[in-house]
Amino acid sequence: MAIYLKTAIIFSALSFLFFGYACLTSPFMVLEFKRYGLARFRELNGYLQMAGGLSLLLGLYYQPLLIIGSSGLSVLMFFGLLVRFRLKDGFLKSLPAFFYMLLNVFILWACQK
Repeated sequence: MAIYLKTAIIFSALSFLFFGYACLTSPFMVLEFKRYGLARFRELNGYLQMAGGLSLLLGLYYQPLLIIGSSGLSVLMFFGLLVRFRLKDGFLKSLPAFFYMLLNVFILWACQK
């Protein structure tokens, strides 16, 4: 596996482990999910992000987990982007969801070569 792919995987994995934990514990995220109209999905989202991050890390050793994790995180970020569009949050607020969606699509594509 190329170093650029490993770097992308580790960056994405650590990001989602951090964001997932923040989603579960941060008062700011409680308010954000209320603003999104998705308060009841905050904990699920946090657990899915952490599971995806862990799946990416374990996927360095067992490729099926890499495929599952990058696919799941790509879909999660696609829906996050849709929420941002629905709220008319603008480019800068939507950029992280778009970036992480593309990053995980890239990981999915590159790991199947």
